[in-house]
Amino acid sequence: MKQRKQVGAIAYQDDTSSGLRILLVTSRETGRWVIPKGWPMKARRPHQAAAQEAFEEAGVEGRIGKKATGSYHYPKTLRNGDVVACRVKVFPMKVDRLMGTWPEATERRREWFSAEEAAAAVQEPELAQLLRSLGSLLDAPVKSATSK
Repeated sequence: MKQRKQVGAIAYQDDTSSGLRILLVTSRETGRWVIPKGWPMKARRPHQAAAQEAFEEAGVEGRIGKKATGSYHYPKTLRNGDVVACRVKVFPMKVDRLMGTWPEATERRREWFSAEEAAAAVQEPELAQLLRSLGSLLDAPVKSATSK
């Protein structure tokens, strides 16, 4: 089976009072907790496409890392019922702005989690590991670009 590529964003906030918080959204089909992700976009670099998905699916804007922090695999069910293997390249995104309304607001829920809660909430083991390790990954210098 051919593996398809996707890009995703781990939207996060890190402050002294609440610590590291990760924003997850529900998937449209099953309602399970996921990170904002989607197919690559022709006119955008991978990190820019991930930032666009974060805006459309979670209503966030911020600074997204230009370098992926890792990737994970999952089986995606397409609209026609076919299942394809996907590899998602994941980019960290420091959230600056949470929108009140956004393109997919009526189709998804969003919620802040601690890294450990986020890891427990997602079904993909590789994604859970990325979420757990986000804090140590962020301690390394991150090159970022502002979205929007």
